Amino acid sequence: MSASMKGVVLVGHGGIPKDCPPDLVTKLKRLEAQRRAAKQLPSPEERELDQKIRRWPRTKETDPYQSGLEAVGAVLRPYLNGVLFAMAYNEFCAPTLEEAVESLAKQGATSITVLTTMFTPGGSHSEVEIPEILEHLRPKYPDVELRYAWPFDLQLIAKTLTEQLRRWS
Repeated sequence: MSASMKGVVLVGHGGIPKDCPPDLVTKLKRLEAQRRAAKQLPSPEERELDQKIRRWPRTKETDPYQSGLEAVGAVLRPYLNGVLFAMAYNEFCAPTLEEAVESLAKQGATSITVLTTMFTPGGSHSEVEIPEILEHLRPKYPDVELRYAWPFDLQLIAKTLTEQLRRWS
């Protein structure tokens, strides 16, 4: 195993497949809210529902968000110069960040950088959940450096948005 084997995980929000029964999502969100209010760990029922929704069969038509993130990943990958690459989702879609890190670690990554598509400061996924997950994973992978490429430089975000605006002006 190379001492400098690097990996990147691109994390997106995740979307609910259009054909997933709404009652499953409603029940999952209710269980999550109850758990968070009680400051408890997920119940077996919550974990089962989460996995059922995350593993729901998807197509480009039923989950355009997943297809869109995969397209971003396909464009990003060549710029990474052979670095190991995985994608993950915060919710509703698989794989999880935990699963993506596990996959890269099994492939020999000794340094993994997590990159989110959520650029805006203030979001709970990017500012709270991803850092918490990485803290939870560090003891499990003591020989893997886990880094989080956050926060984004707002000047660079503004320049990107300005360029996009110019394309449409």
